[in-house]
Amino acid sequence: MENVRRIVSSGSPLEPRIGFSRAVRTGPYVVVAGTAPIGEDGSTVGPGDVYAQTVRCLDIAERALRDAGASVGDVVRTRLLLTDVTRWEEAARAHGERFAAVRPACTVVEVSRFIDPAWLVEVEADAVIGRETADL
Repeated sequence: MENVRRIVSSGSPLEPRIGFSRAVRTGPYVVVAGTAPIGEDGSTVGPGDVYAQTVRCLDIAERALRDAGASVGDVVRTRLLLTDVTRWEEAARAHGERFAAVRPACTVVEVSRFIDPAWLVEVEADAVIGRETADL
């Protein structure tokens, strides 16, 4: 098994400024960093809309997974970080649409805020490429 460390960039101007990668792959492991609802033009997608922001975060995370050689089916853990946990069902609906068949371990937590106050949610994902799935 090859253990080369490979970084994936989303092109965000924050990556070099903060010193992080959208995703990192080492061997079969892929870790996607906290992903914010940033549009192609750099603006916040879906202001005030947790569901729309979660969908955007998941789209960015899924692209990072693909760029690292993984897929949604390889995801073993996700984290939904919300500035208002009482709105968890809006984020959970988007998560369920993407992961209903995969059913990764998932944690939903409330945070005080993000870098941009317009962001209501961020998503993280961890994947293991090539694993077998079995129901227990």
